[in-house]
Amino acid sequence: MFFIVVYLHMFRGLIYGSFKKPRELIWIFGMIIYVCLMAEAFMGYLLPWGQMSYWGAQVIISLFGAIPGIGDSLALWIRGDFVIADATLNRFFAFHVIAVPIVLLALVVLHILALHEVGSNNPDGVEIKKHKDDNGIPLDGIPFHPYYTVKDIVGVAVFLIIFSVIVFFMPEMGGWFLERDNFIPADPLKTPEHIVPLWYFTPFYAILRAVPDKFLGVVAMGGAIFVLFLLPWLDRSPVKSIRYRGVIYKIAIAVFVISFVALGYLGTQPATEIMTWFARVFSLLYFGFFVALLIIPKFEKTKPVPDRVTS
Repeated sequence: MFFIVVYLHMFRGLIYGSFKKPRELIWIFGMIIYVCLMAEAFMGYLLPWGQMSYWGAQVIISLFGAIPGIGDSLALWIRGDFVIADATLNRFFAFHVIAVPIVLLALVVLHILALHEVGSNNPDGVEIKKHKDDNGIPLDGIPFHPYYTVKDIVGVAVFLIIFSVIVFFMPEMGGWFLERDNFIPADPLKTPEHIVPLWYFTPFYAILRAVPDKFLGVVAMGGAIFVLFLLPWLDRSPVKSIRYRGVIYKIAIAVFVISFVALGYLGTQPATEIMTWFARVFSLLYFGFFVALLIIPKFEKTKPVPDRVTS
């Protein structure tokens, strides 16, 4: 549920241009938070010490071994042993429970401070601090309380209803949230038939498997995350919000979302030849979106953006 909310938050920022000037720093802090969340989830996933916990960690840590020169030493350093054992479990527990949460808290504070400096974005992409009254209060701004507190209480209530239904009635969610293999105690001598990460990692896992060479696959997977950091500088359009952008950009966003969801599904499936080719096609579409951002503004017909926030 944490990752569902994070992905929705990132998608909203994407369609409303919340990563664009003057909010580049907010986006960068947000992306660092996202990477830390991935580390937090990965290290926490080992702690149940089930089959998928053990073998998932085995696969992910072995990816560091693909780095030329220092790969094997780096993988050994991360494990703390020649195999995943007590040392790995102890350090992953410490990182999951103490170290990474402290870093996350610090990053969230920085994220909010950066947001406070420039103000929140809105679906119109209008800078609310541009028009102020005699007291320096933005004319398009509204007090956080009671407007946003009440609004957020409604959102939290809806979230908790869905969250409670999952916790009390369907915690496994058909194997998507808790896999069947992870109820089996870890056994280094018995490899599961299909080793896959949880769904929130599978889009990047599908990109990794789509590349035949192991090292290039790791580079592609890392590049798929790193390119998100570059969004503020890749998108040169003067218009922020999707409301006032052209149809080509809207199509590009739709293709990007479809490719991300499709890669997420393909990452959960066995790596057959046909599935691998599908993964390659959708990987190209995924990276193609970021290339398109450089080209689209040159011939995009945008709508005029209002000076004030529309009602």
